[in-house]
Amino acid sequence: MARMHSRKKGKSGSKRPSRIIKPEWCEYTPEQVEELVVQLAKKGESASTIGLILRDSYGIPLVKAISGKKVGQILKENKITTPLPEDLTALIKRALKVRKHLEENKKDLEGTKGLHRIESKIYRLIKYYKKQGILEKKFRYRPDKVAILIR
Repeated sequence: MARMHSRKKGKSGSKRPSRIIKPEWCEYTPEQVEELVVQLAKKGESASTIGLILRDSYGIPLVKAISGKKVGQILKENKITTPLPEDLTALIKRALKVRKHLEENKKDLEGTKGLHRIESKIYRLIKYYKKQGILEKKFRYRPDKVAILIR
């Protein structure tokens, strides 16, 4: 299936391990993995970057395979949460950068089109998260007010 805002099919991305079992060569215990996740989260890393750091620096292919829990579950248990979901904050940061750019370059029509695309993705995600109960029903996206939440 084609991507919504590009002309490509979009099949790229890294592949996860085929089986969710602890590899024989992995030396970490579930308690050690959970400690690492909590330490990285307290440093300010997001859930996806925690997974990347554990994979690249510590040689942990999949947190769930070792500890039996996902990174998000470990963070919830230790009460380390963010006000907004990670993908939504990334999109909002992009929209804020584009807004700042458009304040200086008012005639940038491609930039305005890009901002409309980013904000349509934001609205779609907000609608989804409201249905799932992750965001409050009365949550509204207002760029000036949401900027405070992100910082």
